[in-house]
Amino acid sequence: MKKNDIFEIEITGTTDDGDGVGRFDGMAVFVPYTLLGEKVRGIIVKVMKNYAFGKLLEVIEPSPSRIKAECEYFYKCGGCRFWNTEYEKELEYKTQKVKDCLERLGRISAEVRPVVGCERVKGYRNKGQFPVSKDGIGIYAQHSHRVVDVNRCIIQGDENPRVLAAVRSWMTKHGIEPYDEETGSGSLRHIYTRSGDSGILVCIVTATAKLPFEKELVDELRAGVEGLSGALQNINDKKTNVVLGKKFRTLWGQDHLIDSIGDLKFKISPLSFYQVNKEQTKVLYDKAKEFAALSGKEVVWDLYCGIGTIGQYMAGTAKKVVGIEVVPQAIENAKENMRLNGIQNAEYYCGTAEAIAPKLRGEKPDVVILDPPRKGCEESLLKTVARTEPKRIVYVSCKPSTLARDLRVLEDLGYKTVAVQPVDMFPRTPHVECCVLLCRTQHSSI
Repeated sequence: MKKNDIFEIEITGTTDDGDGVGRFDGMAVFVPYTLLGEKVRGIIVKVMKNYAFGKLLEVIEPSPSRIKAECEYFYKCGGCRFWNTEYEKELEYKTQKVKDCLERLGRISAEVRPVVGCERVKGYRNKGQFPVSKDGIGIYAQHSHRVVDVNRCIIQGDENPRVLAAVRSWMTKHGIEPYDEETGSGSLRHIYTRSGDSGILVCIVTATAKLPFEKELVDELRAGVEGLSGALQNINDKKTNVVLGKKFRTLWGQDHLIDSIGDLKFKISPLSFYQVNKEQTKVLYDKAKEFAALSGKEVVWDLYCGIGTIGQYMAGTAKKVVGIEVVPQAIENAKENMRLNGIQNAEYYCGTAEAIAPKLRGEKPDVVILDPPRKGCEESLLKTVARTEPKRIVYVSCKPSTLARDLRVLEDLGYKTVAVQPVDMFPRTPHVECCVLLCRTQHSSI
């Protein structure tokens, strides 16, 4: 097999990224935008030692669930994978993805419940990140740093097209150039947006401290973006894939948002983690609360607590909540949110969960909430949690593969995976959130 070979294959599987996979000349070939059971024709674009990547040329025998994509950028950008299939089939894929990861990677034998679908598959995201380059403003193409120029992303809120239009107008009128990492010229790197009950927060990410024509930018945003609550500049002068730097300037209005989950309100700063799908967040947190099974007598550790959302959502039925988070701004928000919601039985610590948890004094936890980033938990933290012997662990994960790895460690430390509930927080993408209940079966030997 070599580059530019033409192939015809049957799609017999789907990868973790949602791409179809089949076999050609004895090798696995990964083909984006193909569906399980389809016969397709394609061209080899890259050959590795044991597998290859193909580009779809023609669907010879389409899947019965194939539909016309609603998104005009679907076959160009790398954000979504499932606009070409019925939503029910997407949910089946996500349930199976969780099962496969737990069984193959974690050797976990637990019932995986069907994924809870989302009522809205469009306009559900409350956060947008749009890179700016010489190619335009938009979203990265799949497996690249080439920007696909877009006017709107249909999984984003309706405010984002107005933000992009306002920034484009400002750039055109005043000759604002995107940052070029190779030459060091230009300034603008990203447009970052967040929305909530209090309005829309727009953050302009630059590689330089100086933001030319900033008053004119604010004027464009205020005139063009209904519900604008604040405009910020973020300075990120590092060579990095991380969107936001640590330095912020408020150009106009507020530097934060207020949003609600159920009856609780939360202050959200740009660097603070907050779930991107508000409706499904309540579904997820209700399930986590159900799994925690609190009676009012329990001490709860909320590790990777962010701005305190999950712990405070449970505080009304807990004796005490202890939150740990590495981002200082998030801990400040968590303490403010505690006061905002009239919660008096929570306390917060800034630092890594791995470093802080072993040093906590006082009552041991009855329930531990784990909600780590995509990379999952450090094994040292899992051992620390097991040493404290909580009756229940509720693990919230956005990546089934690292979840499976961590569940295996916890099971080896004396816990049993009792229930696994996937929740579709990210319709039309290959990502899926999970809420898992583990119960202690024996004393830890660590």
